[in-house]
Amino acid sequence: MRTPLTELVGVRHPIVQTGMGWVAGPRLVSATAEAGALGILGSATMTVERLRAAVREVSSRTGAPFGVNLRADAGDARERVRVIVDEGVRVASFALAPSKDLIAELKDAGVVVIPSVGARRHAEKVAAWGADAVIVQGGEGGGHTGDVATTVLLPQVVDAVGIPVIAAGGFHDGRGLVAALAYGAAGIAMGTRFLLTSDSTVPDAVKARYLASGVNDVTVTRAVDGLPHRMLRTEMVAALENAGRVRALATAARSAAGFGRLSGLSLRRMVRDGLAMKHGKDLSWSQILLAANTPMLLRAAMVDGRTDLGVMASGQVAGVIEDLPSVAALVDRVMKEATRTLEALPRG
Repeated sequence: MRTPLTELVGVRHPIVQTGMGWVAGPRLVSATAEAGALGILGSATMTVERLRAAVREVSSRTGAPFGVNLRADAGDARERVRVIVDEGVRVASFALAPSKDLIAELKDAGVVVIPSVGARRHAEKVAAWGADAVIVQGGEGGGHTGDVATTVLLPQVVDAVGIPVIAAGGFHDGRGLVAALAYGAAGIAMGTRFLLTSDSTVPDAVKARYLASGVNDVTVTRAVDGLPHRMLRTEMVAALENAGRVRALATAARSAAGFGRLSGLSLRRMVRDGLAMKHGKDLSWSQILLAANTPMLLRAAMVDGRTDLGVMASGQVAGVIEDLPSVAALVDRVMKEATRTLEALPRG
């Protein structure tokens, strides 16, 4: 199936595996690339050295195109960009809108730039700055999210920009791909669906927790970092929502110390990053610390398997996913279902 997305990045199928921290590592990304979709490494939870090693590991496993996701507001963003350029990575994606200069730097090096956005105005901004495509996530999507449904947001963005639009938030099968294409999208991006595959390194106990969840078990909370965050309702989420300020600050400080040891970031650096997140928002100091080290709370679940101590970002589609196929089987299934769906549509 050829679309503006497949032609832009050189993949066979208009499907993107999103760059989830602690989840989208070399194994998942290379499996996605080999299956003909676009796999994206989640670099926010990696050091620069680990990112370079991860990129080289993916390159050793596949010759297919893949991407790297990074935070545009990270203090070492330009070092990460240099890794992308030096290692010949095809795509750079961003969780936050990159600056005009950063987009230009990547494009000058031949890298395809695909920011993720949650509002039409943000899509218009990055398109005007030269982004090659945009991933637009509706409120159904996991992690930090907005409150506008994909079915409302997607056509707004498609109508507003002249670059390929990739739909995210609520997708898990071929019917969703066809629906996105009907809205004018060039493809779909999925996170939770790829997390729940046999190629994902997420511990089995955590996958089982996702599979056991219903649609109503996926909630949006501000308790983790003061921002709307879609995740599974777990013991940790409930504890944070019920905690007073002193207890929340203590939890945040412990997490910050742990993330600092793993990432090599100083407390000053984490607080600075947290303050950047605080800009324009009413966050408490505990929320600032949590915002700076939310990766530790995610790591507890996604790496250590602690469903009781970690947080589990999740799209609403977790409530309708029932199996753990390989990535190759998943991509093949999505594409075959999309073909059947298209063939079954009434023709005038």
